[in-house]
Amino acid sequence: MGKSVYSLVLDDDVVNAVDKLAHSMSTSRSNLINTILAQKVELDTPQMRMESIFSAMQSLIDSHFQLIDRQSSSRMSIKSMLEYKYKPTIRYSVELERDTGGKVGSLKVRLRTTSENLIGLMESFFTLWRELEKANLSHLFTGGFPGSISQGCFTRDFYSPAQERLSDREIGIAIGRYIRLIDGCIQKYFDNLDDPQRAARLTEQTYKKYLDQGVLIL
Repeated sequence: MGKSVYSLVLDDDVVNAVDKLAHSMSTSRSNLINTILAQKVELDTPQMRMESIFSAMQSLIDSHFQLIDRQSSSRMSIKSMLEYKYKPTIRYSVELERDTGGKVGSLKVRLRTTSENLIGLMESFFTLWRELEKANLSHLFTGGFPGSISQGCFTRDFYSPAQERLSDREIGIAIGRYIRLIDGCIQKYFDNLDDPQRAARLTEQTYKKYLDQGVLIL
């Protein structure tokens, strides 16, 4: 869906009210007017689809997580607390694509800490996690598994299967399930740091159970 610049003549009071509402929704005047007009003519915009995805995603996020902010209509960040020394937080940032027909979006996971030891432990988990995903899903990606580790951050791209068009709700729930999965595995991994083999085994078992339940988004 393309965008063009149009001139509109609006009452000052209307503009002021729109600006106030847009600010409360962390969006721009143009996006809000675009959404209102789209709803009036019963047309879905990329912003509306993103909002539906985020709403569905949030429905799976329980009290263990806390919403950090909505930096834009396409990006949302949440955090959880790691039950480990100093109780650092884990930040999950999701950025969606305007068109959800192929690549749906990406997730960035980072442990918020200045401790080099904790960062190293988290990178060890990310390495284990990436290898687990590569071993089970690489055959589905001709260009290689869409996950990487850089400077203590794990990035994972999500794709909608080519053979089916997922609904906004299905996409949101799939991303929410994935965040709950990786967060739970991080907690288990750190709970068992005194036994690295057990930590790795529990992570693998949990991940394969997740796959056995069926995964809508890749």
